[in-house]
Amino acid sequence: MLSNNNEKQKSPKRRFLLILGVTAFVGLLVFGLLIIFRDSFLEQLPKPQKTIFGCVVIVYAVLRFARYLRKDPNENEV
Repeated sequence: MLSNNNEKQKSPKRRFLLILGVTAFVGLLVFGLLIIFRDSFLEQLPKPQKTIFGCVVIVYAVLRFARYLRKDPNENEV
């Protein structure tokens, strides 16, 4: 017999939000790294402020992605 794995598949909404969350995470991570390591990016800021701002953007990306991964107890998986 063929087993049906519909119970374990993600809904299209959940799958789309996963792709969107990963894209936002990667985009913010790259943006934070550009701020920190690229000298021609945000030239008007001094180096310590650029490093702090880049770290804040990276921390925001991690927190946002971690919040997405936390499962909502009210959400019904289909």
